[in-house]
Amino acid sequence: MKTIKGPAVFLAQFIRGEAPFNTLDGLAKWAAEKGFVGVQMPSNVSHIFDLDKAASSQTYCDEVAGKLAEHGLVISELSTHLQGQCLAVHPAYDSLFDGFAPKQVHGNSTARTLWATEQLKLAAQASRRLNLNASVTFSGALAWPYMYPWPQRPNGLVELAFAELAKRWKPILDVYKENGIDLCYEIHPGEDLHDGLSFERFLEAVDQHESCHMLYDPSHFVLQQLNYLDFIDIYHERIRMFHVKDAEFNPTGKCGVYGGYASWLERAGRFRSVGDGQVDFTAIFSKFAQYDYSGWAVLEWECCLKDSETGAREGAEFIKRHIIPTGARAFDDFAASDVNTSELQKLLGIAV
Repeated sequence: MKTIKGPAVFLAQFIRGEAPFNTLDGLAKWAAEKGFVGVQMPSNVSHIFDLDKAASSQTYCDEVAGKLAEHGLVISELSTHLQGQCLAVHPAYDSLFDGFAPKQVHGNSTARTLWATEQLKLAAQASRRLNLNASVTFSGALAWPYMYPWPQRPNGLVELAFAELAKRWKPILDVYKENGIDLCYEIHPGEDLHDGLSFERFLEAVDQHESCHMLYDPSHFVLQQLNYLDFIDIYHERIRMFHVKDAEFNPTGKCGVYGGYASWLERAGRFRSVGDGQVDFTAIFSKFAQYDYSGWAVLEWECCLKDSETGAREGAEFIKRHIIPTGARAFDDFAASDVNTSELQKLLGIAV
């Protein structure tokens, strides 16, 4: 059995304009002081981490790794969430998701898709140079506006959407395979890969690609009212990354899963700082130990109530408490006895 690595923290929610959150060195010092030993690195903020340089320069990768090591940190994985989102954008969201891409491709969906494709491939190469084995992304979404089947979906609409999604992702997955990296899709509402059935549909469309995996985040399943523990039992062989993020679902007579267009504070389903929501993390960590998950436990902090500094400090402590140092031997080994085939036959009443 293997022990989960951690605690790590996803830096995306903490990068901002003022110190210490505006430089890699400042973020590293801050993360170490909070108790983290790993950082999940966003790849869309070049002054923190330059993806182009990392893909082409081993020297740059060694410098980044060395800077983190000075604070007792390593990179757990690279994130290409925003680039993955831009790979497949329904026209209804064009102007909104243009903000995730450079200005030179705004208003040009074809150019934006090409930019995203190149970015995703660069992340595979950078991950290899950094000696990582997994990277996280979003799938993007072509069919999401048609999630609810009213008006009735025309026959073939969903199948065509996933065929196109697979067409865009298959060459990228091949690059990840060439570089020895698992590409993990965060199963997330707003993406075409938002639950088990949609992941299975995509996996079939990419011919069960060996580099196609998933990031597990139970908070998104609480908000969908999906059984997040059963999910691990079903898909543990494809789960290669883990976001430790909490949530709660408190439906009322006015508001349920869809949220009624309310703000995060007023919705029935809300993200909460880890430990403040309804997710049974003791059971989750137990299942991951059971299934030999050997990746990282990465805090993704999102909460509509709590201060982020408190959430980060408490999150590091929470993950440390929940990581199970797995045993090297069975607890009842003391009662083991040596037997041979003849003895086994006698015990079973089998004639020799």
